[in-house]
Amino acid sequence: MTDKYDAIVVGAGHNGLVCSALLAKAGKKVLVLEANQQVGGAAITREFADGYQVSACAHLLYQLQPEVRKDLKLTARLVSKDMTTIALGDDGNHIRLKPDSVEGVSDEDAEQYRIFRKRMTRFSNLLRKLFNKTPPRLGSKDFKDLMSLGQLGLDVRMLGKAEMEAFLRLIFMNIHDEVTERFESPLLKGAISLDAVLGTHLGPRSPNTMMTYLHRMAGDNGRTGSPAGGMGSVSNELAHAARAAGATIRTGMPVKRIIIENGRATGVETEAGERFDSLMVISNADPKTTLMKLIGAKHAETGFARRVSHLRAKGNAAKLHLALDGLPAIEGLSKKDYAERLVIAPDEHYVERAFNPAKYGESSPNPVVEITFPSFRDETLAPTGKHVMSAVVQYAPYALKGGWNDEAKANFLKVIIDTLAKYVPDIEQRITATELLTPADIEREFHMTGGHWHHAELSLDQFLFVRPVNGAAQYKLPIDGVYLCGAGAHPGGGVSGTAGRNAARAILSREKAA
Repeated sequence: MTDKYDAIVVGAGHNGLVCSALLAKAGKKVLVLEANQQVGGAAITREFADGYQVSACAHLLYQLQPEVRKDLKLTARLVSKDMTTIALGDDGNHIRLKPDSVEGVSDEDAEQYRIFRKRMTRFSNLLRKLFNKTPPRLGSKDFKDLMSLGQLGLDVRMLGKAEMEAFLRLIFMNIHDEVTERFESPLLKGAISLDAVLGTHLGPRSPNTMMTYLHRMAGDNGRTGSPAGGMGSVSNELAHAARAAGATIRTGMPVKRIIIENGRATGVETEAGERFDSLMVISNADPKTTLMKLIGAKHAETGFARRVSHLRAKGNAAKLHLALDGLPAIEGLSKKDYAERLVIAPDEHYVERAFNPAKYGESSPNPVVEITFPSFRDETLAPTGKHVMSAVVQYAPYALKGGWNDEAKANFLKVIIDTLAKYVPDIEQRITATELLTPADIEREFHMTGGHWHHAELSLDQFLFVRPVNGAAQYKLPIDGVYLCGAGAHPGGGVSGTAGRNAARAILSREKAA
């Protein structure tokens, strides 16, 4: 005997949880199978040293969509709070970036920043509208697709002629040209450049980085928060919403394969040999894992399988966790500043130079770093009087020359600590334990091909209408009964829940139309 469900979701990452909750709310009998022992995928909180807990991969909340919060009735504590971004200067003269203002720069730069953010907010709001819809199929004559394309055109035209032209020009530009044309402050240019490339295989001069900057802003207009209890609290609340709606979630249940019979999905088989039947299987795994491992390329048309196999999905960001015996000293910061987001990106040229070695499979000798002290906001994450530092570090290419062996990891860890020490002189003396996750480690722990947070690089040929590839851009794979709901689908990564929500709505819409 096998258990039969209306839908099986493979993976309890945040998008899988959102999708399962909405399907269950619609009356579906839903089963969620998660390989790891806790829900959340890359948005989890776990212990990395005795008494020290950290958001293991994603560590800031800046994209959770209002539509997701509303649909699932999530609590207000999951709404992004306004963290200030402090761009560290090695002389103690830092600048502070807020959503609509910047401190520590010239009056001219402050005014230019205000103008820049106002325009970027307007453009990102346009993208956010599109992000929360199933993208239309290009070349389709279907009425819904034509209406969706028409609405997109209307939304762009609503910007007005001048802003419409600016939007269409900027979307293809690199962030380097924009910041060098607009600002004088090196720290301001560096901080904005970092936001455009974080989590990507791109540098500030790379085409497409204006679009990746807008993608980041499209969550909550760039507002950033650090949830109490870490990112795991977000996933736990999503899991609670799914269970409350009637979904069954089982952890420690890695799926071995999606069963395809006579050209359609009929269920899944776990690594333990258990079978669960369903005519609908929704994968929260990345597209490559879904097709090449769980389904098997033999079940897909050759051209489609080739397109998926060629997806660019090699991570370039490492995650560093430090257990500290107390707060380190940073010149120019007050105590309350440790609650904010700190970045090391001295200027746009530094960020580009940090990226250059990654093009050749080498880690950066002078990396860019995003730093938080989550225990300053939430003392439950560390023993009394102790602290946790959580940092995203670029660039650390997945395909490192020689591989990420113990020596390579130790060498890169030293590079990071040396970089931190330029701004935090006593950091090394404060450290009692370390954990460095390279993209290879991220791939292994969170089951993401290439250790890429977005499941596939955010680039114009892997974005919007063609994400992840042509033939699977509306969440449905060209195999009956199989869907995607993860970051590899539209609109991409970030803890937004949008891909999961869109996938559920697309599935329910298809059923209603059938």
